[in-house]
Amino acid sequence: MSSYDEKKEDSTQVVVVDAVEGFEDEDRYMATNVDVHTHLVDSVQRNMEQRHMQMIALAGTLGTGLFLGSGKAIAHGGPAGALLAYAHVGTITYSMLLCLGEMTVFAPISGGYLHFCERFLHPSLGFGLAYLQIFASCISLPTELISASVLISYWDTSFTVAHQAAYITALIIVACSINYFGVRWFGESEFIFAMIKIALIVGLIIAGLVVSLGGGPDHDRIGFRYWKDPGAFSPYLYAGSKGKFLGWFTDLLQAAYSYLGMEGISIAAAEVKNPRVSVTKAVKRVFYRIALFYVVGMLVIGMLVPSTDPNLLQSTGTAASSPFVLAFSNAGIKILPSIINAGVLTSAFSAANSGIYGGSRMLYSTALRGLAPSFFAKTTKRGLPIVALTFICMFSTLSYMTLSSGASTVLNWLSNITSLSGFMTWMIICITFLRFKAGCEAQGIDRNQFHYKSPLQPFPAYWAIFWSAVVIFFNGWEVFTKGNWNTSDFIVAYITIPIFFGCALAHYVVKRPRWLSPSELDFVSNVPSDEEITYEEPVPTTWFGKVCSWLFT
Repeated sequence: MSSYDEKKEDSTQVVVVDAVEGFEDEDRYMATNVDVHTHLVDSVQRNMEQRHMQMIALAGTLGTGLFLGSGKAIAHGGPAGALLAYAHVGTITYSMLLCLGEMTVFAPISGGYLHFCERFLHPSLGFGLAYLQIFASCISLPTELISASVLISYWDTSFTVAHQAAYITALIIVACSINYFGVRWFGESEFIFAMIKIALIVGLIIAGLVVSLGGGPDHDRIGFRYWKDPGAFSPYLYAGSKGKFLGWFTDLLQAAYSYLGMEGISIAAAEVKNPRVSVTKAVKRVFYRIALFYVVGMLVIGMLVPSTDPNLLQSTGTAASSPFVLAFSNAGIKILPSIINAGVLTSAFSAANSGIYGGSRMLYSTALRGLAPSFFAKTTKRGLPIVALTFICMFSTLSYMTLSSGASTVLNWLSNITSLSGFMTWMIICITFLRFKAGCEAQGIDRNQFHYKSPLQPFPAYWAIFWSAVVIFFNGWEVFTKGNWNTSDFIVAYITIPIFFGCALAHYVVKRPRWLSPSELDFVSNVPSDEEITYEEPVPTTWFGKVCSWLFT
C-alpha cells in the first residue's frame, strides 16, 4: 500500500462526517465544505450549474482582444502573421489548461491554482501569486468599467464628462448587484453574456465569408486578394525578413493578452455542481473554442481588410476601430457597427463582472489559508464571501479616475503593470503541475485512476512554460530597439516580476516555510470525496432545461 493510500484510509471517514454536519440531504451535496481536513472551513456553496461552467470556459474571455485588438494584429504582422500568432498562442493556452484541468478536477476547492501553487510548489510562491492576482483584479475592474463606459459613448452624440460619470455609476451598480445576489446570478449573467458573444462572433464569421466570396452589396469577390497584395506578412519596424519576424512576434504578444483569463475556471470550480464532471468537459471543449473563435475569426478578418489600411491602427475604444466594421463598411453594409459595439460592450461588462467574482473568491480563499486577515473569510448563510466581495467592489470606484486626465494616466499605468500577471500565472500553474506529477510518481499514485488525466504530459507543461517565459521576458522588447528607449515603458513592462518575487521573498523571510520533496507533498488534505461534491441534478422538465441538458451534459 502506498503512502497516499495509507493517508487516504486514515482520513476519509472523518472528512465525510465533518463535511456534511449540519446540512440537510440536498444541502450536504450542495455545500463546498471540503477544506475540513485541516484548518480550513470552506463555506461557499455549489449553486452554479454545469452549463454556466461550460459557457464561462467557452466564451468567458472572448472579447475586445478579438473584436477590436485584432485590427492592430493584422496591421503589424499581416493576415498570415496574425493567424499564425493566434493559433500558436492557442496551443500555449490549451497546454496550460491541460495542466490546470487535471489539478482542478483532482481537488475542486476554493482558491484553485492559488491553492495548488502553495501546496504543491512552495507556500511563499503561492503567497506571491495570490497577492499579485488580487492586485490585478482590483486594478483591471475599473479599467473594464471605463472601457464599457467609452463603448456606451458610441451612441451618445453629446458625450460629456458628466455623461461618462453617470454611465460608470450605472455599470458599477449593476455589476456589484449581480455579484451580491449570489453565485447563481453570476453564473446566469455570464451564461447570457457568453451566448451573446458566441452569436456575435459566429455571425461575423459567416457574414465575413459571405462578403469575402462576393455576397456583399458591392458583389466584390475578395477571397485571398490581400494575402497577395500587400502580402501575407507585414514587416514591423524593420524591412525584410527581420521585420516580418518582429511583426509576427508582436502579434504573438498581442494574441497572448486576448487569451488571458481562461484559468478562471479553476476559481469557479469551488462553486459549481458536480465539478469533476463540469471541469473535465470544460477543458476538453476549450480546444474547439480556440479553433473556431480565434483561429477561424482571424482567418476571416485577414481576408476582409488589407494590412496597409491606416484605420486598423485606430484606438477609439469603440466599434469604429473594429476590423469587422471597416470590412463591412467598405462592402456597403452600414448597420453592423452598432451591433458589434453592443457585443463588445457585453464583453467589457462581462470582464468587469468576472473580475469582481474572481477577485473576491481569490481574496476569500487567501484568507482561508491564513494568508490574509481572517475577516475576509466571512460568508453569509448563502455562502457569499461578503467581506471579500465588498472589498473588491470598492475598487470599482477607481473608474472615476478617468474623469481627471492626471488620475487617468496613473490608472492606465497601473493597469499596464498588471497585464503581465496573467502570463506569470500560466507559467507557475505549469511548474506547479510538474511538481504535482512528480509527487504522484514519488508516492505511487496512479494518475490513470483520476477522474481526468491530461494527455501527453509533461510535454504540454514544458511547452507552456517555455512560451510563457518568452512572453514575460520579451514583452517589452521594443524599448530596446534603436531610438525607442523609454524608462516608463520599461518599468511598466517588467515591474511585475520584482513585485511577485518581492512578495514571495517577504513571506519566506517571515514564515521560513520548508521546501518539500515530491514524496512529502500532501495529496489527501482538503481533497473532497465524490460523495461530498456530487449532486444528482433533477431531470429537466422545461424546453429550455432540456436543450441545456442536451448541449452541456
